[in-house]
Amino acid sequence: MQIALFQPDIPQNTGTILRLCACLGLTAHIIEPAGFPVSDRHFRRAGMDYLDHVSIVRHASWPQFEAWRAAQGCRLLLFTTRAATDYRDFRYQTSDILLFGRESAGVTDAVVEAADARLVIPIAPGLRSLNVAMTAAMAAGEALRQIRNPQG
Repeated sequence: MQIALFQPDIPQNTGTILRLCACLGLTAHIIEPAGFPVSDRHFRRAGMDYLDHVSIVRHASWPQFEAWRAAQGCRLLLFTTRAATDYRDFRYQTSDILLFGRESAGVTDAVVEAADARLVIPIAPGLRSLNVAMTAAMAAGEALRQIRNPQG
């Protein structure tokens, strides 16, 4: 199980997700360009000393990430508010990559097209979305729960 961030633009969220990856033993992928330098103090503060304990793979562009993914043979699962499949109803695999879009703009059409599945975390009507770091934690939690307990 891995987590990928498509062109993240809020350093605190990225730092928090990297801390999540460190604690859960997940590799993190950052698909550039990011909206901040990795030396950003907010990024470092959110990641704290956990950044030394996470495996981070940086990809210079979406095409570079896709070439890497194709070589690995991993499924790409896009979490988006525009999906119809409830993330709890999906069957995860250990080789899956959970992909989260840019906080300000989501992902491009090319990313949507490339996704093997598009998943949504249902929220109350009239509300737009959850924070991306919260979404990543919920998605990783459900995926890991299923993988550890394949019967449900």
